[in-house]
Amino acid sequence: MVSTGLLMTDIPTAVSPQQQFSDILRVVDAAQEAGLTYISFGQHFLYGDLSYLQPVPLLARLAAHVEPHVRLVTSVLIAPLYHPVMLAEELATLDVVTEGRLVFGAGIGYFPDEFAHFQIPFSQRASRTDECLDLVVRLWTEDEVTHDGRYWQLDRVRPHLRPVQKPYPPIWIGAHSAAGARRAGRVGDAFTVPPETTVEEMRERFEIVRAGFAERGKPFGPQPVRRNIFVADTHEAAVDGYARVSQARYLTYRERGLDVMADADLRDDFEAAVSGHAVLGTPDEVVGKLTDLVAALPVDPLLFRPQWPSMDADEAIATIQRLGRDVIPALAALEPTPTLAG
Repeated sequence: MVSTGLLMTDIPTAVSPQQQFSDILRVVDAAQEAGLTYISFGQHFLYGDLSYLQPVPLLARLAAHVEPHVRLVTSVLIAPLYHPVMLAEELATLDVVTEGRLVFGAGIGYFPDEFAHFQIPFSQRASRTDECLDLVVRLWTEDEVTHDGRYWQLDRVRPHLRPVQKPYPPIWIGAHSAAGARRAGRVGDAFTVPPETTVEEMRERFEIVRAGFAERGKPFGPQPVRRNIFVADTHEAAVDGYARVSQARYLTYRERGLDVMADADLRDDFEAAVSGHAVLGTPDEVVGKLTDLVAALPVDPLLFRPQWPSMDADEAIATIQRLGRDVIPALAALEPTPTLAG
């Protein structure tokens, strides 16, 4: 069966953190009832008029709230903003308190202001990520670590925290670029596909990851894919509804440096702009598009974003409930394509 999961969103700062947390619990409960088995949280710092609860303590709290089969995902942590010792110990602890249900999703970040807040040069984000991830893995797997790197040095330290999962939690590398796919091939266990990636780009990225896995003697199998989705009674209603909840956010991404659709006309031709990646339509249309995707490429799990900052918790829950009724059962009946053709 193809597994499915929930991508949680950022929330306007007009909503108090206490209300945000209360709403998260309600949304997560709805996700479990709908059959979603992955709960994923991203990360930002000092993010203007939008707010994220930080994923490590939040997922630790949710570990006691969700069912034992539900996996908890950081998708994605901004790895270059962390000292690798801090990151290794925080995540090892999180894997302990989630009883081995953690998935570690990491990325290099895209918002220059966040790096300025941490006084870290934005231009160093890729090289810092590479060194950080290498050192985190060593701190999880070696009895003694000596490291003399570009950014960090350790002299014969003896790690005292180990993850429950062996050799360590799955590492999902999230990225929009081919360079990110190469990083996943070198150090990851999967490449978590961003929602805006087209099927053609997905295939190209998977080929890069597969080549990197082959160099390590690692088998290539189904990869996690994030998808934006909107279901309505008619195709037109789905497009209109998706534009209503997401259009402003796409424009904000562009303003903040994540210009993944550089040539798209997001203001005047929104449907054409998002048609290459967003899954919109009636239940039959959405199931058909996702079935085609699963048949064409090795995809598992599928992670859906049912909520945007413009939506309150009640609307998000209604969206999730519809997915649970009209979409998730059909996907659960599918078998993932095991690998890339050719």
